[in-house]
Amino acid sequence: MTIETSFEDLYQFAACGQLSTDADGVVVVVNETFLDWSGRSREQVIGVMFRDLLTRGSQLFYETRYQPVLRLGGEIREVALELSRGDRPGLPILVNATVVGESTRIAVFDSTQRQDYERDLLAARRAAELSETRVRVLQDASTAFFTASTEQSLAEALLEIARDALIAADGAVVLQDGAGIRRVVAGNLRALELLDLWRAVPDLAEPPVEQVTTVASLLEAEATSAAGAGILRSVRMEALTATPLTGGKGALGSLVLLFGRERDFDGPALNLHVALARQASQVLERLRLQAELENMALHDQLTGLANRNLLRERLSHALARAERAGREVSIIFLDLDGFKEINDGFGHRVGDAVLQVVAARVNGVVREGDIVGRFGGDEFLIVCEEADTGAALLISERVVAAIAEPIPVVEGVGCITASVGIATVLPGKPLPTLDALVRAADAAMYTSKSAGAGRITAVTL
Repeated sequence: MTIETSFEDLYQFAACGQLSTDADGVVVVVNETFLDWSGRSREQVIGVMFRDLLTRGSQLFYETRYQPVLRLGGEIREVALELSRGDRPGLPILVNATVVGESTRIAVFDSTQRQDYERDLLAARRAAELSETRVRVLQDASTAFFTASTEQSLAEALLEIARDALIAADGAVVLQDGAGIRRVVAGNLRALELLDLWRAVPDLAEPPVEQVTTVASLLEAEATSAAGAGILRSVRMEALTATPLTGGKGALGSLVLLFGRERDFDGPALNLHVALARQASQVLERLRLQAELENMALHDQLTGLANRNLLRERLSHALARAERAGREVSIIFLDLDGFKEINDGFGHRVGDAVLQVVAARVNGVVREGDIVGRFGGDEFLIVCEEADTGAALLISERVVAAIAEPIPVVEGVGCITASVGIATVLPGKPLPTLDALVRAADAAMYTSKSAGAGRITAVTL
């Protein structure tokens, strides 16, 4: 017997029925064992939906539990169904199924012991009710999460849905940023303390589902963390769960649920924790990606300052507000003196480091609410609302002094200066265009540069 024939025999006459269905549940491959058990020919099975090979009661169970759970999790294990066999009594079976690409692979096991079957069927019916609830919760969560436009609204939706679905008394959503800094975005502020305390327990029992941490009672809490048990008592809680929110780049945060009574966290409840956390994590990653892309579109990647697009937007809004309020608005245009020589003499890496130092210094001496941006190359622009020429001069003097400080972090570069031009829009006069205002400040800056390094020139429009 050849190896190929041996493998074919292993499949066709295996100790279990085996079949594959397409994405619509239609049988495309079946082995001889399944055909023998079902009392059907290959022609009577191929092209038929797997659901239609079951008894009427099992068809309902298939629709309400088997198919929804399979779609959500990609696999399902030991589901009790009954295979229809025409005039003969139905055959009790246990089914395992796994989604692979566009098809589903199904293994069918004979389960003819009636007493065990009845017990399994009852358990399956109860599980079906839980599964329907789980599917409904996840459907509601999917809708709520999809409409969330901020991390705050997503966290609030996740906490509300999880708290209601799992009958929790309280809870919180803790989010973690790229720097590893965590904060409570929604819910009980003491959740972060509880997370830290149970993370520090080295011998905490391995959670039964993925990474869900459970504390079922105050007695269990005392055994693992007396301090954590004290916090639970202080907020009048007796049990908790902590489910991680994770993405492709690692930890995103945690969902913490608090319970007012002791709880027995079974498999379906923990699976629901995990499913909700997984859905929320996917949306959170999308929101963060959108924010990152928006930030890249409006900020200079080297210095982190506003770029030309954001400067024009903020300046346009500032001019409109100034016109309505009858107040001055000023812009400060500055250019670094001698920067080309530094770039040419020390290289672009040193030049970039100098620009980053200058950006941080300028940002550190302007007023709160002033917008600092990199206009291009070694040119910077500052938008100062409610600032007349005198106020703009004071800001410019602080900027020039800050830039002139030595730059010790860049080897070989002692200090650098800046030439500054100020353009102030006076109330009651025709509002200039953005380009006209920037040109005026730019021309004033060149007047300063021609008079010597570190000078300031102001004009009004």
